Amino acid sequence: MRERWFGAAGLRVPEIAVEGDPAVPVDEQTLVLDGIADTGALRAAHDEGRAVVVRAATAEEVLAALRRPEVASVLVPESARELLDLDLVELTYGTYSIVACDPDAGQWGVATQSKFLAVGSLVPWAEPGVGAIATQAYANPRYGPDGLALLRDGLSAEEVVERLTAADEGRDHRQLGVVDGRGGSATFTGRSCYAWAGGRAGQCYAAQGNILVSEETVAALAAAFEAAVGKSLAERLLECLAAAQAAGGDRRGQQSAALLVVEKEGGYAGLWDVVVDLRVDDHSKPVEELTRLYGLHQAIFGKTPAEEWITVDGELAAELRERLARLGYDGDLEEAFAAWAGNENLEERIDGVERVDPVVLGELRAR
Repeated sequence: MRERWFGAAGLRVPEIAVEGDPAVPVDEQTLVLDGIADTGALRAAHDEGRAVVVRAATAEEVLAALRRPEVASVLVPESARELLDLDLVELTYGTYSIVACDPDAGQWGVATQSKFLAVGSLVPWAEPGVGAIATQAYANPRYGPDGLALLRDGLSAEEVVERLTAADEGRDHRQLGVVDGRGGSATFTGRSCYAWAGGRAGQCYAAQGNILVSEETVAALAAAFEAAVGKSLAERLLECLAAAQAAGGDRRGQQSAALLVVEKEGGYAGLWDVVVDLRVDDHSKPVEELTRLYGLHQAIFGKTPAEEWITVDGELAAELRERLARLGYDGDLEEAFAAWAGNENLEERIDGVERVDPVVLGELRAR
């Protein structure tokens, strides 16, 4: 019997149970609904950590309720006990992902797409110098932090996969990809994962997926990563997602996608290890939307090579003053420029006014 978390109680309960079953401990704190029409109540209860239980009497009602991530369990009447054996394959959390690293850049990352709400909240885990992990299928979220701890202790990717799955009674339903701090990789697919399911590992990457149209999705992930040498890790991972979707992707369709890249002190202001952490939680074309968001991210947080910055001579300084004044930023040029850049979230792309990042100059000229 498949299980879900019962609110914030730290308890797992059957996804479907006969009403009155003690395995689903309904009390005064539980939100019990007849149907899922009241989406506001569902979301509010979920935000408060309250368990949500829905009553249903038909297969259609059960499936509709279980499509809602807020629902912990569906209760059916004794007269409809046969619903306990309902085929839930279409609700299984199919996903494809790639974990990878670029040792020369000191970066590790994960990219994933799924017909599942907010895949980025569960699948990707990474730590600079340590490794990256994707946990999926009927995912065990503890594979993320526990796996990183094992990598931190010096275990290889293969050893981490062996250690995690050996200790997990639900291993047959799990899928896992790991890249370690040295670029070693491993992928695991439990024998009960729904077809097509499998993975492929190579130097510095592991690609895997389940409930896919075909093996071509994982093959496309691997081929795209191997072919994109020379590009940034984030760009390579995005290209992998696009290639995998073009090859068929999740056979149930698309819903969410995520991109995570880490580097020691490579994030905001050099005070954070997260270089990119972008998520598309619910969208008809999540990979395309993720790519769009990455473009926005790069415009704000990207780094133009120093040799491409433009020297600010007298003519350009005059242009900057004129454009800034037109936008309401008068006074000392350096102060006005910094104030405008900060207001536009471009503070990470400026460094005085002797030289200017062409991206920032283009943004100012577009105003």
